[in-house]
Amino acid sequence: MARPLIGVSENIVKVREVINHVANTGLNTVIYGESGVGKEVVAQDLYQKSPRNGNPFIKVNCAALPDGLLESELFGYEKGAFTGADKKTRGKFELAHKGVLMLDEIGDMSLPLQAKLLHVLQGGQFSPLGSEKEVNADTWVIAATNHDLEQNIQDGKFREDLYYRLNIIKIYLKPLRERPEDIPHLIDYYLKEYSLLYNANNLVQPSNRVISELASYTWPGNVRELQNVLKRMLVLGDAEKIIDELKNRNKGSSGTASKPSGTNAASFSEILDLEGSNSPDSDTFSLKKIRKAAIDRVEKEIIAYVLDKTDWNRSKATKILKISYKTLLYKISDLGITPPQKYGE
Repeated sequence: MARPLIGVSENIVKVREVINHVANTGLNTVIYGESGVGKEVVAQDLYQKSPRNGNPFIKVNCAALPDGLLESELFGYEKGAFTGADKKTRGKFELAHKGVLMLDEIGDMSLPLQAKLLHVLQGGQFSPLGSEKEVNADTWVIAATNHDLEQNIQDGKFREDLYYRLNIIKIYLKPLRERPEDIPHLIDYYLKEYSLLYNANNLVQPSNRVISELASYTWPGNVRELQNVLKRMLVLGDAEKIIDELKNRNKGSSGTASKPSGTNAASFSEILDLEGSNSPDSDTFSLKKIRKAAIDRVEKEIIAYVLDKTDWNRSKATKILKISYKTLLYKISDLGITPPQKYGE
């Protein structure tokens, strides 16, 4: 079941109004906002309130696949169209017929693929790879991006004609730091959801003071970061430690911006988390624990540095780091690496 759009801020109220006006029209829509801010929630809300809600909702991440794979993913292919194409496969456009196709991170799509997407939006038809037969595509396209597409057009990275085809309806979802009044409502919603999900009898509910502290944090990772913090807090019950970490992050964010995103110089004390415990008998000094903590710190620094130098182009980063895209996404989430505001996602 799709999550509701939670919040009472002026931005969320306006977004709900737009959704209610647009849902019945099927007009192509672009949802703008930083990573983790809830763009898919908006897309799902549009879908649920539209006449297409009984048909497929399919999401494709345009930044997750190289051009060749993304093209075959979108348009499908005939048997023998390329090496490894051992059977006919339908593309997402065809699978989303009469439904919704969400193109996430549309700003990362290459120019050649943008041209093919424009052709589909103009004519409502496309040809699978290796086929001359055209397939009809009655598909509502909802795109999402963390890019400024108008700036991308100026930089020659996005087609202006495609922009006007996609950007009929524009929805902007503000980052969480610009709508702090929504944070208590999000906390309340996710606490109830996670209490059911993780067995409420064994969970430690945060105090009102802790909730107040959470509401004052800037949340650079937006709603996704808030969700992860709440899960950890409920399952592990380490609310005070988490609050201290968030306060330190807030202090760090007000300093210089010269470091790669998501990183801080790690002292011996920080790696071992020695605050309040420095006894040689403590489990804190376990070499196994030290080794893992040190490796995590080093990996976080290196991955954040590479992402920073590639302008958060994850595909480029995976090639430099020699890891899979899935592994990179896991590391970003697990190590708490967040992009600076200029990249958004």
